[in-house]
Amino acid sequence: MAKLPILMYHHVTAEKGNGLTISVVNLEKQFKYLAENGYKTYHFSELHKLKALPKGKNIVITFDDAYVSQMELALPLLKKYKLKATFFVPLNFLGKTDTWNTSSLEIMTLEQVKKLDPKIVELGFHSFYHKKYTALSNAEIEADTRRCVEFVAENKLNFSPVLAYPYGKFPKEKKLNEIFKKMLSQNGIEYGLRIGNRINPFPFKKPYEIQRIDVKGEFSMLKFRQKIRFGKLF
Repeated sequence: MAKLPILMYHHVTAEKGNGLTISVVNLEKQFKYLAENGYKTYHFSELHKLKALPKGKNIVITFDDAYVSQMELALPLLKKYKLKATFFVPLNFLGKTDTWNTSSLEIMTLEQVKKLDPKIVELGFHSFYHKKYTALSNAEIEADTRRCVEFVAENKLNFSPVLAYPYGKFPKEKKLNEIFKKMLSQNGIEYGLRIGNRINPFPFKKPYEIQRIDVKGEFSMLKFRQKIRFGKLF
């Protein structure tokens, strides 16, 4: 069974990065490494059609929160190195700021999201209100998910059926988890992403618990290479 690392990024800055913020300099180093070492990138819409990955190095790049910085700084690098990525969008915050985090970082507007090149950027769900699912009932999660689906239809957006859980949180208690996964499926969501920092087998064994590697701004290139090869480092 093939291995598929999935990278998770957030804000990109022209200054020094740390934590969830990565500098554009370090991001370029990482993208250059992927391109020069023959990594093939995928959208989830492409993975959904595959029964197996081709031989070689495969990886998925994701960005959470649809920050303007991703459009301004990450997108040119994706184009430069011929890579693809999925941008996960918290729909209620389009044209606003990340009030759940810094309250100062700008989120893309609806028009900016619509103008993203679909050959490079795939759009995915990141909830509507960006609340921890573990703090909500399944009924509240379903209402949020339905609002997402309605908003995308109303605004004629092209979203893939993939959802990145806010904060990586999701119901884990067995019965609640079963209801949660059934609800997502009934609303057309085929993949759900957590964090976990482990490498996924492909095809995905747990499509609603797909793990991502949390790329931190302070990572050295050595640590980045280790993470995409081994996942969680002990």
